[in-house]
Amino acid sequence: MEEQQRRALRRGRARLVAALRVEPLWDPLERRGIFTRTMLEELQSAGSRGDQARQLIIDLETRGKQAFPVFLSILRDTGQGDLADMLVQECESPPTPPQLLDLQPVQLELRGEKQHKSYTRKKKSLIVMCPCQVYELKADPCGHCLILNNVTFSRDSHLSTRVGSDLDCEKLERRFKALHFDVLTRRDLKAQEMVLELQKLARRDHSTLDCCIVVILSHGCQTSHIQFPGGVYGTDGKPIPIEKIVNYFNGSNCPSLRGKPKLFFIQACGGEQKDRGFIVDCDSPKDEAPGASLESDATPFRAPSGNVDEPDAIACLPTPSDILVSYSTFPGFVSWREATGSWYVETLDSVLERYAHSEDLLNMLLRVANAVSAKGSYKQIPGCFNFLRKKFYFVCD
Repeated sequence: MEEQQRRALRRGRARLVAALRVEPLWDPLERRGIFTRTMLEELQSAGSRGDQARQLIIDLETRGKQAFPVFLSILRDTGQGDLADMLVQECESPPTPPQLLDLQPVQLELRGEKQHKSYTRKKKSLIVMCPCQVYELKADPCGHCLILNNVTFSRDSHLSTRVGSDLDCEKLERRFKALHFDVLTRRDLKAQEMVLELQKLARRDHSTLDCCIVVILSHGCQTSHIQFPGGVYGTDGKPIPIEKIVNYFNGSNCPSLRGKPKLFFIQACGGEQKDRGFIVDCDSPKDEAPGASLESDATPFRAPSGNVDEPDAIACLPTPSDILVSYSTFPGFVSWREATGSWYVETLDSVLERYAHSEDLLNMLLRVANAVSAKGSYKQIPGCFNFLRKKFYFVCD
């Protein structure tokens, strides 16, 4: 879909949500190949007529080059030509030039541990930062934190028991409670039960809260994806794409979290490749664990069945905002775990304990990646997909 067509849909969204009659659209949208029956059933389950209209307009942007003209034709065929004319007019209107904001920087005094080395030349260090560059966490609790901890898997799944995962879970429960989050833990859930817990959290009213955290401890695998790679398994051996999990909380599906940071921490394999690394200078740290029993959370990649979206639809998907997904390992590779817990969670917990009062989240995740990458004879490198717009600092006592 061309940019001016997407712009027209966004400009006209409010009027479309208020006036669009969606019921007559379903059959022609399927008949003319814009949506599949499964996609339409998902749209119809979005809620009220207005909710269905809103989601239809959002999804229409992803449906390729013909979606916009076909949609206009269907609108006219169903007696909604006024809405089609409105979209044509919006499409022909020039883009609105961006507004220039007169931002005045403020000075924030760094106290105690918050003084970074680059600011310690003076006794009283100052950093110039606009308030709009930092997420505000004023609520108490800051937000909800859901931890899904899968340890024991069904025999039919052929997935091993995740020894040490309960220790990971306990560490993160304590850590996020200390960081002023309302923590809820669920253990050993099937895939559908995991989905229901995630949907339940996404449907809650977060309007009085400032943030949301989801932690998943499970076996993982590679999956086909558009935005976020990887998948995690329920205890029944059925996979859930990380992309699907994240999108439960995006701006269209969880309005009360719009503009607020949504953080996802995934302890699971990204695939089954085992990395022995490469030799570097002798000053690189070594952290062998002789005698330790290493386990991975890996399962093989399973190619998806059925049709996928056309390339044009994939290329023009909007990027979610205010989302960060932290992975325990690089996509496609094994994530290592011992009886005392996983390398990633142990390091994340330690870094949060030591630096959460003085550093932003991205800087701490760099510390986690550096420390984990130095461990073991097999190698592992955590990473993240970051779509946060501002710096994120936890609230500490």
